[in-house]
Amino acid sequence: MSTLLNSQSPKLLNSQNMKYYIIAGEASGDLHASHLMRALQEHDPEADFRFFGGEKMQAVGGTMVRNYRELAYMGFIPVLLHLPTILRNMRQCKDDIRQWHPDAVILVDYPGFNLKIAKFAHEQLQIPVYYYISPKIWAWKEYRIKNIKRDVDELFSILPFEVAFYEGKHHYPIHYVGNPTADEVRSFREGYNESPEAFRQRHGLSDKPIIALLAGSRQQEIKDNLPTMMEAAKVFSDYQLVLAGAPSIDDDYYQKFITEQPVTLVHNDTYALLANATTALVTSGTATLETALFNVPQVVCYETNFHWFFKMLRRLLLKVKYISLVNLIADREVVTELVADTFKMESIRHELGKILPGQPERDTMLKGYAEVRQALGDKIAPEEAASIMVGLLAKRV
Repeated sequence: MSTLLNSQSPKLLNSQNMKYYIIAGEASGDLHASHLMRALQEHDPEADFRFFGGEKMQAVGGTMVRNYRELAYMGFIPVLLHLPTILRNMRQCKDDIRQWHPDAVILVDYPGFNLKIAKFAHEQLQIPVYYYISPKIWAWKEYRIKNIKRDVDELFSILPFEVAFYEGKHHYPIHYVGNPTADEVRSFREGYNESPEAFRQRHGLSDKPIIALLAGSRQQEIKDNLPTMMEAAKVFSDYQLVLAGAPSIDDDYYQKFITEQPVTLVHNDTYALLANATTALVTSGTATLETALFNVPQVVCYETNFHWFFKMLRRLLLKVKYISLVNLIADREVVTELVADTFKMESIRHELGKILPGQPERDTMLKGYAEVRQALGDKIAPEEAASIMVGLLAKRV
């Protein structure tokens, strides 16, 4: 990898080291940014990093100005309550960028904060702004396209359907660089050599085939989804139910729901679980794509207590037909989505039964997964993005 990549940007590598200011506001952004930083180092071994991020970025090197945990406020009320802190972080970030004056500002997702930084860096400092993992304005807040066109020099997408949205609909050229989740799953599968027997023994499981439960990464998601998912799946007595524990959730929280239930909790081992699962019930999010990439047939389940609000939101604000990445990438219903008013125990059980081994719907879904993998392609997202960024900066030297 290094020889090929480094040969693409000799000007930069032979010049002074470049300074990259990177902003990631969430745990997923910290992970993706850390991979991008390593790829940048392949091109620019003397790269100097300064960032708002987390421990994974810190492990690569550079100076962490602020931990993302001090930025990540989600929802209207939390944002309102922490507004002074948010504004203070924004001021600090702008002042720090002005003083350090990097060669490029790299923004990773987190549009509420990052688009304001993009305007500042582009308008006041004339620093090139590269946006890695483009904002999902195709789902809602499409008006942000005006800010992106004005303030973002180069946009790097990890979802192939975004090309038609940005370039076809809004005439704004972007770079599709591949999908990091596809990279991570591919890398895991290539290096995973544990036998099914060893996996079961390690987690104290029986020999029955596995129905995996991926109930979300936040407490509210787990509370809303897990009880119904368990109730729907436990009638399939020839299978064992195995729950994927999210890294941010303590085991004690899960025990409130799974005590006296026929469910085994497996913590921090989701990829190994999917590698050994027969089928799955999955809440919306990246987990739906991960499950598809492991070739595990799934039912997408997402409950909300405010069905009427979700229906109104979907009708008035949401611009997409689907909520799962699998269906969005395929642009058709590959996996069944049971969301809000369609999230019912009987429906989940019925759809789960249709994708067990021997059922024709299972083979149909697996063929749809093949379409998704083809659409994602085989580019290595951080390497592709780093190559383009370094090439662009080399032209400015």
